[in-house]
Amino acid sequence: MRCGAAPTIAFMNPILGWGLAVVAVVAGWKAYGWQGIVMAVSLTVFWLLLQFSRTMRAMKNAAAAPKGRIDSAVMVNAKLQAGMTLLQVIGLTKSLGERVSETPETWSWVDDGDSRVTLVFDGAKLKSWQLVRPESAPD
Repeated sequence: MRCGAAPTIAFMNPILGWGLAVVAVVAGWKAYGWQGIVMAVSLTVFWLLLQFSRTMRAMKNAAAAPKGRIDSAVMVNAKLQAGMTLLQVIGLTKSLGERVSETPETWSWVDDGDSRVTLVFDGAKLKSWQLVRPESAPD
């Protein structure tokens, strides 16, 4: 990770993760019998606990910040990528967003300069986003 970069949360495809768990159980059974199954199930439960712990840590960090507030909407806008999950966005913003709409699932964050970034999720993945900056007052 480069200096000053926000930590990223890596996610695994659930189908791949559960497929690997099944392969571990089958391989454990073939190699060691019931002891192999116990070991494979133990590893799978450990993996699930790591995922749960990572999620809880991200939510705890976000809960400590004001709801819907970020340092810079422009910087968040620059780091967004289509396909991100809400948990990844919360890790990026370090804040829980303000729900704007239920359908489509829309969340919003605002910074101190009243710049607002609004995100639209479809199927639990980031579909689109928009940065709205306040118009400057004429001199």
